[in-house]
Amino acid sequence: MIKHVAFVLLLILGLSVALPAQASVCRNCDNHRICILSIKRSAKNYWKYRAAISFDGIKTPIEVYNCRSKVKIQQDGTVLPFKHNDAGKLICSFFQK
Repeated sequence: MIKHVAFVLLLILGLSVALPAQASVCRNCDNHRICILSIKRSAKNYWKYRAAISFDGIKTPIEVYNCRSKVKIQQDGTVLPFKHNDAGKLICSFFQK
């Protein structure tokens, strides 16, 4: 009897543990799948976002997206304008006022 109660308690405790969520925002754009894996807005410059994305399932390193200038800054400092099917448009529309 005690074994059954202990088993039930362990089962309830095991099922009640919540695992961290790994949600990502994904959109289809021109037959491409763009997902925002992580995003953080700058406290000082609210129009800048640091984001990691996946483009058609390929993860990219964190880049800075400047929604005011419509450019992204890669980790090596390279500044690139947003392209037609770039993730910058999705990121900038994510927290649009």
